[in-house]
Amino acid sequence: MTSRRKFLLTAGVSASAVLLKGCLGNPPDSLTGGSVQAQQSAQQAAANLSPEQKPETPKVKLGYIPIVEAAPFIIAKEKGFFAKYGMTEVELLKQASWGSMRDNTEIGSSGGGVDGGQYQMPMPHLITEGLITKGNAKIPMYVLAQLITQGNGIAVASKHQGKGIELNLAKAGKPIFDQLKSAKTPFTAAFTFAQVNQDFWIRYWLAAGGINPDTDVKLIPVPAAQTVANMKTGTMDAFSTGDPWPFRIVKDKIGYMAMLTAEMWKNHPEEYFAMRADWVDKNPKATKAILKGIMEAQQWLDNFDNRKEAAKILAGRNYFQVPVDVLLEPFQGKYDMGDGRVINDKSMAAYYWKDEKGSVSYPYKSHDMWFITESVRWGFLPKDYLTKAKALIDKVNREDIWKQAAKEAGITAADIPTSTSRGVEEFFDGVKFDPEKPEEYLKSLKIKKVSV
Repeated sequence: MTSRRKFLLTAGVSASAVLLKGCLGNPPDSLTGGSVQAQQSAQQAAANLSPEQKPETPKVKLGYIPIVEAAPFIIAKEKGFFAKYGMTEVELLKQASWGSMRDNTEIGSSGGGVDGGQYQMPMPHLITEGLITKGNAKIPMYVLAQLITQGNGIAVASKHQGKGIELNLAKAGKPIFDQLKSAKTPFTAAFTFAQVNQDFWIRYWLAAGGINPDTDVKLIPVPAAQTVANMKTGTMDAFSTGDPWPFRIVKDKIGYMAMLTAEMWKNHPEEYFAMRADWVDKNPKATKAILKGIMEAQQWLDNFDNRKEAAKILAGRNYFQVPVDVLLEPFQGKYDMGDGRVINDKSMAAYYWKDEKGSVSYPYKSHDMWFITESVRWGFLPKDYLTKAKALIDKVNREDIWKQAAKEAGITAADIPTSTSRGVEEFFDGVKFDPEKPEEYLKSLKIKKVSV
């Protein structure tokens, strides 16, 4: 674990140095001109907050990665939603890689890092357990909200177009992988950080097609913004990450999209807002104020009439630094997949507040259970975590704080889930996950590392 962690950190730092500034020493991203008025109006509203809701501090440092999962943070700042609830000095710090986000979480804002922000799952649980930290230091974290559903995809290099490397690999894709493996040039696929969301998506896709991700292909970590450059140089065959990067390879005519994660698992849990537990415990009212700002931003983002403005804000120099058009169409559920297939379906777009299954923002504990179970599947966590999972999830997942913030913000009862479970989940290959019976899920899977 330690040697792999060092490799990830080294790879993340070296690759990101070319494309992105790291968090340490970065100035906070500034407001765009069109948002100044909104910010001023919000600050006036903050002045009228009751003592019960006035945050202990207006300052917080939140880290983010330049993918659409970060939109609630950026919109909450730009539209004045953070300031409206008294968080007038929110610093959004762009991270060079997920390794940087982990490292800056470890040192905290007092050491020049961050108090929390955007995380793939189950990073907060792994940090809490000291499994991916320096010296295995246990740093308690709280999961406070889900940021987004969908908005991710798996992109494949153009040289593989027409060979059957698509959503259902079992149809025609497996022989290609077998040929590459026998020629000692295995199919090379990238994820942005090991043992979390985007590693899981590509593993599930491969395994569903009969391809063992640990023996039949080569998996490597690459920071999100480096994925397009690596595809251009031919150093990898595919990558799994969030928009705008998969769609950009289609625009740049260097690859196509094999599938959207929305096709693999409709309305799946994606990335989350989490914070260091010590910051939350010290600043409970400020934590709820941040959550209220995020919730308002999520609702604003789910109004599709706002998505053109959102794309312009996110694409700007201060944030993603990409052409606006690589965000505009995906935000409307329109994907030119680059292989002749075109998706035009709003239900396949990214959602931030609500989707077909209900709340997106609410951090269902049943989803934490899937991430822990999938970690056990691939040997990232020992099998005994199946029995330890509930206690760990109860410690890390603070759905109670989400509910408190929602009620204070005047969210209607209909938008506040009454159950911590979203129930049984189903994947594109017919496999089902019952959060009450994780071992049955593991038994149903043909390709796995764990013995059940």
